[in-house]
Amino acid sequence: MRVFRLVWSTSPRLTVALAVVSLAQSLVPAAQVWLAGRLIDEVVAGIANDGADRFIRAVIWLAVIQLGLFVVASLLQTGGNISQQLLQERLAIHVQTLIMGHANTLDLADFENAKYYDELQQAQRESANRPVQMVAQVFNLGRSLITFGTLTAILVGLSPWVAVATLLAPIPAFVSGSRYGWWGFQQMRRQSPVRRVMTYLTTLMTTDEYAKEVKLFTLGNYFIDRYQRAAAGYYAETKTLLVRRYLAGFGWGALTIIVSSATFLYVAILAVRGQVTIGAVTAYVQAAAQLQTAFQGLLGGVQGIYEHGLYLSTLYDLLERQPRIAAPSDPAPVRRPFTHGIEFDHVSYRYPGNEALALDDVSFTIAPGETVSLVGRNGAGKSTVVKLLGRLYDPDEGRILIDGRDIRDYDPAELRRQFSVMFQDYATYQFSAGENIGVGNVAAADDADAIARAAERAGADPVVAALPDGFATMLGKWFEGGHQLSGGEWQKIALARAFMRDAEILILDEPTAALDAQAEHDLFSRIKELTAGRMALYISHRFSTARMADRILVLDGGRLIEQGTHDELMARAGRYASLFELQAASYR
Repeated sequence: MRVFRLVWSTSPRLTVALAVVSLAQSLVPAAQVWLAGRLIDEVVAGIANDGADRFIRAVIWLAVIQLGLFVVASLLQTGGNISQQLLQERLAIHVQTLIMGHANTLDLADFENAKYYDELQQAQRESANRPVQMVAQVFNLGRSLITFGTLTAILVGLSPWVAVATLLAPIPAFVSGSRYGWWGFQQMRRQSPVRRVMTYLTTLMTTDEYAKEVKLFTLGNYFIDRYQRAAAGYYAETKTLLVRRYLAGFGWGALTIIVSSATFLYVAILAVRGQVTIGAVTAYVQAAAQLQTAFQGLLGGVQGIYEHGLYLSTLYDLLERQPRIAAPSDPAPVRRPFTHGIEFDHVSYRYPGNEALALDDVSFTIAPGETVSLVGRNGAGKSTVVKLLGRLYDPDEGRILIDGRDIRDYDPAELRRQFSVMFQDYATYQFSAGENIGVGNVAAADDADAIARAAERAGADPVVAALPDGFATMLGKWFEGGHQLSGGEWQKIALARAFMRDAEILILDEPTAALDAQAEHDLFSRIKELTAGRMALYISHRFSTARMADRILVLDGGRLIEQGTHDELMARAGRYASLFELQAASYR
């Protein structure tokens, strides 16, 4: 029923069309069997009566009706194929939209979980076609039931024992197929990590993101070899099950063939003895064959529905995954402007599966309008501070306050609208330059003036001016007419994206890492102007950047060990002063 609701929500009209066509097709086999028998009997009678006109007319009418039935059957088949294919295409789009929408609600922690990626790949692969196939099989099940009933009535008229034998013959194949269906599903789940490795290796070899390193480090053959080794194991396991399944199907299917042949032989002997007519021979043989087909359709439908249900459970497993970070039932309003700043109050956090604390009892404040720089070695906890501040995670201990309220009191989506962020690993969207900047504020994504102002503030306007079609130029190389940028140019576009949003909190993670010395100087000569009225948090390894902040926070091993202005920290001759002197020495 869950699958039927999914298919129905995709297109009620196409679902009804598929059901009507399937049920109409159920009456065709019995009609064809009856007509074939009548036609042959009329031909035999006509021959026996020297071609009398009334037999010729009967043969002509029966032939015309048979032709019409064939045309109707073909038309129904065509209509069914059209309905199923269109429904399948619409469903693939609908399910992919469902998956994307649900992914949008999940926590960052889900995207850092291998199990999530297994569920995602299984759901995307299995849900594109299986729901429509499953619903089509339900309709075909109804069709097979009606066909089964009408053909059984014909065959019982010959011999109840023939009917029973015809019905029992397909059952072993059904049991065998169901067992192998279950084993195939379990194998699919086991193989999911291997398939993801294969997909990842294919991505490494076929996208521009990795092409430079792959070629310069001559990694191509190494990755291809890893793919082939992974694929060899996957293929061997798949081959074993597939061969066993089809050989078992052949073996049990042979029983059905034997019963069909025995039925034909039995009816032929009856005809030779004169106990049935030649037309009855045709009707009974076709009825036996089509009854087996109908019964196999019933059993196959049950097996198919069962098997599709197994595979579609992966889609529902994914859709039932719930975010742990959600809005409270009565969220606090987000006020603008903030009258209170940011406060970390004894915050500790440990990443899932890690024993060490990423942040250990960290406390600090950022006042409205204040600019703070966060410095420390790699792994000190700087990025964790940003993720907790944006409520991508919740702290294990302590609390984080924004504008005087615990951030868990706010709706996360509403609160995040007050953040403007540029991460060190910023996104490079394969969109136009204008769209790359505009997505920083989707409400103004079509506002050309706002996009131009953001580009100017970030110093990206010379980059855009040099593009062949300005803001309309497609960036990246994935699509036709794309223009690739240098690392520094991409960073300016990403910085412009951060300036698109009129947010209360600006976070810049290594904002000058890819900029040349002149571009860095130009940016920071205007940094006070760009951050006026906002709380700004910089993460930087460059102390030339850090010293421009109103206050500097020094993290080491997840603990806040120092804070103050540049001059205050240098006077203390502590960790900050040591790192500053170490970096400054390389410029002397």
